[in-house]
Order: sequence, then C-alpha cells, then structure tokens
Amino acid sequence: MITLKNERQLDKMRRAGALLGAVLAELKRRIEPGITTKALDELAERLIRDAGAQPSFQGYRGYPGTICASPDDMVIHGIPDEKPLKEGQILSVDCGLILDGWQSDSAFTAPVGKVSQEAAQLIRVTEECFWLAAAQAKEGNRIGDISWAVQQHAETHGYGVIRDYTGHGIGTQMHEDPSVPNFGRAGRGLRLRAGMTLAIEPMIAAGAWQVSTMHDGWGVVTNDHSLCAHYEHTIAITDGEPEILSRSEEACP
Repeated sequence: MITLKNERQLDKMRRAGALLGAVLAELKRRIEPGITTKALDELAERLIRDAGAQPSFQGYRGYPGTICASPDDMVIHGIPDEKPLKEGQILSVDCGLILDGWQSDSAFTAPVGKVSQEAAQLIRVTEECFWLAAAQAKEGNRIGDISWAVQQHAETHGYGVIRDYTGHGIGTQMHEDPSVPNFGRAGRGLRLRAGMTLAIEPMIAAGAWQVSTMHDGWGVVTNDHSLCAHYEHTIAITDGEPEILSRSEEACP
C-alpha cells in the first residue's frame, strides 16, 4: 500500500533525513586507506544513537550491522569487517535510521585514497544517474520516467544497470510500496502523486548487470567482478520540484 505523507509527517522525515545526511557526511570524511569498515560501522551507530535515533538496518531480517559497507565489485549488503581498506579501492556505504518513528535511507560510493580514472568516472556517473532520476520525480510523472533516466544515462557510458535490486517507497517502514527500478520505459508505471516518499538508488556496474549473493547470505557481487557504485537519497514528491530529504551540509561532531 502506498501512503501519502502530510506536512507534519514530512517534517519528521526531514529531521530524520538531516540527521542521516550528517552521519553519512562524517563517514565519508573518515574513509581513507587503513580504516576498517567495522570502525565506520561503530562510528555510525554511535552518532545515530547519541542523537536519539535508532539504526534501521541493525537486526533487519537478521542483518548484523548499522551500515552496509560494500567495496569494489560488491553491489550492496556488505557486512562490516576488520579488514583495512586499501588505496585505490572504492567503498559503497548504505545506511538508514529511525527518528521519532520515521525512516530515512541514503547511500554513497567514495574513493579510498587515489583511485583510477575509470573508478572515479563510475562514481561520478552513478551520482549523475540519481540526480537525473530525481529530476523526473514530479507529480504527474510515472515511475518509469525515473527508471529510464537512470538506465539511459548509465548505458550511454557503457555501464550495466543492476536489475535484481530496486529503490522503494519509505515512511514509517524502511521498505514500502512502490518499487522503483533503475531500468524501464518512460511514461510507464505508477503515476506519481504529491506526498509520496521514495528512496531512489541507482546501482551501476562498470561491466555487466548480473549479480550473485555471497556465501554469507548478504553481500551481493557482480558476476564479472566489475566495480559497482551506489548512490541513494530519500526524496519527497511535491506539487513542484522534488525535495531531497536525506541531505545535510554538516557532519556530526
């Protein structure tokens, strides 16, 4: 079921999103060679709980972490560990939190130190895919307009668009209707209405789009082991321009 949020509810989602944006800004600042994803996970949990919120990933269907930390060819759902990151890797960080009963969900991919031009371009294009998709998230448009915006930009650069996992509605639950695929046809699918809140999240591979789940039951990797990048924000559909709910200009102290 799709729920339309009123202004009071959107304000709560704005506050949750501002906190999540600040947490992710701080995590991004800390990513460098030698740090472990476990250390990033512990930092994220501390920042979230100290602000009076709860990590929404922790315990979700048994997931053990506060963040998903997915390096290199891992698409999503990487469990944080004690292995130090190395110069030249890329790392996707996905995180969600609950504040006053309302969810926010966001992700980014960052370079670890100096990376190749190919890796840097993949990160840049994936973020561009998000912003092009978000620009289509207007009342009266359709889900397919969002999906096609991601697909056409990624494929123009020769990249594969991950098809097994999608964006989603979000509100008091982390995953709500509707699904928001990163591929599809413009003008097709559910019509967007003001008050809908969506997590749009392009997952873009440098190679082919096919993926497999790892033996731990969580991590998802590209079958051809090509690099993959991920970028996500929680947004609100309005009667004008879409509103980004999970962005903050400030890092947590």
